[in-house]
Amino acid sequence: MSGALRAALRLGAWAARGRPGQRHLSEAAEGGGADGGGGGSGSREAVERLVREHPVVVFMKGSPAQPLCGFSNAVVQILRLHGVEDYRAHDVLQDPELRQGIKNYSNWPTIPQVYLNGEFVGGCDILLQMHQNGDLVEELKKLGIRSALLDAEKDQEKK
Repeated sequence: MSGALRAALRLGAWAARGRPGQRHLSEAAEGGGADGGGGGSGSREAVERLVREHPVVVFMKGSPAQPLCGFSNAVVQILRLHGVEDYRAHDVLQDPELRQGIKNYSNWPTIPQVYLNGEFVGGCDILLQMHQNGDLVEELKKLGIRSALLDAEKDQEKK
């Protein structure tokens, strides 16, 4: 995928997502339905709180310790390569309302989904592309996270 196409996809997904809400996500939502109007786990408000609860948030199938699909596993491995251990992961297989709600929120049809500082980045393919072309190092730097790959490069240069 070309850099321009990837950027267009990211921009399109971001624009389609709409204006972010003003509420902070200190508490989990209860009740309501998945239609985006109530306070249930799939509501826009509940998803917004989850997306904004931490600088790095991943909606995946399974958990980082036990991903249940290859794409979710690839996202976990990419984050590990960069030394990102402190992130929030949400298993959409445990909550069908959340699974549909996150897709509605991002206007992106697949899982996993990665958010950096509350902004939708994309799924496995886009994160892999960002890893390969160095964009992920730069995006992590904006969050105050130093990629472990930078330290690995320094170690290689010393040898």
